[in-house]
Amino acid sequence: MARLQGLGAEIAVREGVALREITRFGLGGPADYLVDIGSAALVPEAIALMRASGLPLITLGGGSNLIVADAGFRGIAMRFTGGQLRCDRDTTIAETGAVWQTVVDFHSDMGLTGMERMTGIPGWLGGAVYGNAGAYGQTMMDFVESVSVFDGAGVRDVLRADCGFAYRTSGFKSHKDWLLLSARIRLAAGDPLEVRQTAAEILATRNEKFPPTMKCAGSIFKNLQVAELPEKALNRVPPGVMRAGKVPAAWFLEQVGSKGMRRGGIEVAAYHANLIYNTGEGTAAEACGLIDELQALVDREFGLGLEAEVQYIGFADRTSH
Repeated sequence: MARLQGLGAEIAVREGVALREITRFGLGGPADYLVDIGSAALVPEAIALMRASGLPLITLGGGSNLIVADAGFRGIAMRFTGGQLRCDRDTTIAETGAVWQTVVDFHSDMGLTGMERMTGIPGWLGGAVYGNAGAYGQTMMDFVESVSVFDGAGVRDVLRADCGFAYRTSGFKSHKDWLLLSARIRLAAGDPLEVRQTAAEILATRNEKFPPTMKCAGSIFKNLQVAELPEKALNRVPPGVMRAGKVPAAWFLEQVGSKGMRRGGIEVAAYHANLIYNTGEGTAAEACGLIDELQALVDREFGLGLEAEVQYIGFADRTSH
C-alpha cells in the first residue's frame, strides 16, 4: 500500500476501517483497507497497483444502499471521491463521488428542471447511476446522456442507450469491476422558483418518512411490475393500488403484517411496511434474517418473490442484483 500512497495526496489509504462507519445502515465489520481516490487521472494506476496486491477488490460509493457482513470484507474497498460539477448551460459533467443532494441543489439553484423530485435521496451520484435511482416519476435514465467509466483497460464513455437502464437497475451491475467516474447530465430550463419550491416540498415529505438520522436504506424492496405479477397475486390487488404499471412492495408487505416486525436491533417501521431500519444495535445478520423472513411471508401468501434493492458485501451466500 505504500506505493499506492506515493501516487499523491489525492489518494488516502486507511487500514481496518469498520465499514459500518461509512454506510447508511450502520452495519458491517472492517475492510482490510479502505482506499479513497480523489482524482480520475490517478484511477488507472491506482487500480493496477491494488490488483497487483492480490487482494480482493470491491468498489463502494456513498454507502446508502449497502449491507456489509458483520465479519467485514477481507480485501480492499475502494471509493472514487471526486465530486466536481461543471455546468455549461443545460449540460453538466458531474463526477460520481459528488453527494447526490449536492447535485440536486446545484441544478435546482440554476432553475434546471428534471431531477428536483429526486431530492433527499441519500448517497452519491455514482450509486444513483448504478441503480438508476428515482422518485416521484423521475429517474436517472431521464437525464443521463453518457457515463465515463474505467473498464480495467482504459477510460471510455458509455452512451445512455448502452447503459442498460431499467427500473432500479442498470447494465453497470453486470460489470462490477468497472469504476464509474462521471456522468454527462442534460436538463431543461425551468422556472427557478418553481423548481426550488418543488424540491423543498418533496424534501420535507421525504425527511418525515426517512429521517436523515435514521439508519436505513429507504425502501428495502423493489416495487412490482403489474405485467409480471403471478395471477395469484394480481387477482388480490385492488385497482387503486396499481400506479404507473406497478404495485408498491409495501402493499404486499402490509398484507402479511410486516409493520413493526423486529429481529434483534433491526425493525420494520410501524408507519411504513417497506422500511427496515437499524435501531442502533442491529447486526447485518439480523438485517438479512428479517429480509429473508419478509420475502418468505410474501412468497407464501402471494406466490411472488420480492427483490431487495440493497447490495451485499462480504457474504458468501448472498448475491447482489
